[in-house]
Amino acid sequence: MSQRTERRGIHVDQSDLLCKKGCGYYGNAAWQGLCSKCWREEYQRVRQKQIQDDWALAEKLQREEEAAFASSHGQQTQSHSQASTPPQQPGHASLGPFSKFEEKKTNEKTRKVTTVKKFFSPSSRTASKKETQEGKTPSPSISRHASFETDQVSKDFVDFLKNLQKTGREIHKQSRAFIVNMSSKKDLSADELSECVQDFYQGMADRLMSHYKGSSESVEQVMDQVEKYIMTRLYKSVFCPETTDDEKKDLATQNRIRALHWVTIQMLCVSMDEEIPEVSENVVKAITDVIEMDSKRVPRDKLACITRCSKHIFSAIRITKNEPASADDFLPALIYIVLKANPPRIQSNIQYITRFCNPSRLMTGEDGYYFTNLCCAVTFIEKLDAQSLNLSPEEFERYMSGQASPRYSSSEGDWPSSGSGPAATTNPVLAQLNNNLELLSELSGRQETLMEAAQSLQADLLSWPETVQREVQDILEKYPLEIMPCTVSAIDANNMDNENLPPPLTPQVFAG
Repeated sequence: MSQRTERRGIHVDQSDLLCKKGCGYYGNAAWQGLCSKCWREEYQRVRQKQIQDDWALAEKLQREEEAAFASSHGQQTQSHSQASTPPQQPGHASLGPFSKFEEKKTNEKTRKVTTVKKFFSPSSRTASKKETQEGKTPSPSISRHASFETDQVSKDFVDFLKNLQKTGREIHKQSRAFIVNMSSKKDLSADELSECVQDFYQGMADRLMSHYKGSSESVEQVMDQVEKYIMTRLYKSVFCPETTDDEKKDLATQNRIRALHWVTIQMLCVSMDEEIPEVSENVVKAITDVIEMDSKRVPRDKLACITRCSKHIFSAIRITKNEPASADDFLPALIYIVLKANPPRIQSNIQYITRFCNPSRLMTGEDGYYFTNLCCAVTFIEKLDAQSLNLSPEEFERYMSGQASPRYSSSEGDWPSSGSGPAATTNPVLAQLNNNLELLSELSGRQETLMEAAQSLQADLLSWPETVQREVQDILEKYPLEIMPCTVSAIDANNMDNENLPPPLTPQVFAG
């Protein structure tokens, strides 16, 4: 029990977020802890070595084919010379069929060697059967079937480049040529597509740096527009491609988060009190932002959603603690938000940002920091176990299987409560549900009381005329009406008191 009461939070050292090669940039779990620059260098080195090994193997197979053919050819030549009779002149006619046989074997050998080389070429290994079938039917151009959003982005891109004059025209020309070139590369893998896009980014950035003479701010503005234009046009073909297992990972992560619905905010040691209205509002906004990420097409816009989500989390922690939030407080809260939101296609979005975002955004700045923390949060959820939540393996398995719920073990004092009552230690969703049920029960009681009062008022209204009539009758009986005779005197009578009469009216003359 003493071990259970010692709560240990989820802590990640900031050095763990940096590139493993020590370059100072942020690393990424999808790149094996490396930054985008070091990962590209490592990927190109491994790929070049693999190509060299494949060619060496192809040459070895070619030599073996040639040796086997030479050995077979020598045996057939020897058997043919023994079977032929030298004195007979018609024997020379057999040289024609033999030459054709030799030519046929040579062509077969060349075809086998070519097939082996083609098999070990890097571009042919990643093409799937479905892509091969689709490649037979020419697809319509991207611009012809562009959506309204794509048309609007293209128009904004052209308007932006008008201010750059000649340089803008060259950028637009190269960008369009790159899109047309990428639309024809249907047999490339996701990593090869990413390498093509990153190479285009790098080449464009180098040319812009020489044009703007080192003005990084101007280069960044142009590169943002280039990225928005290119990735909006290529989104459907490069997001969650069929050559990857991104969709499979999405389903696995969603099922994993659904299975962890019982995890409470206390288990993760999150420094947020959702009973505070401002905190609850920031939590809802953070969940909305991380879900909205899937609706964006541009990697920069997806990163902006992650950044807004993270800032709402920092605000919620600051309001709860009445002090600035630390990095140790942020990661558990981000894990809690991801568990509550269960964002759609989270793995595909992470991979899409990793492959096609401008690398400068992922290596430095707040966007790169928040994105790295999101990757850590998803990785933590995938590997979450009993020890991570300070639970026993038996409890963890019961919660995962649905045989038990932390709500019913709250009375045992297993989890410290920051509030009063059992509702503080339950799942916030269940607590809100119970609260709503209590409110409905209270409203039902108030409604019954109101209905009784209305019925009583209706009965009073029905009996009120009779009561009034009875009271009037009682008063008339008690005080009967007596009509006294009265005499009316004329005004000019002698017995009138003329002194009390008002003076007579005198005519008045007004001057015309």
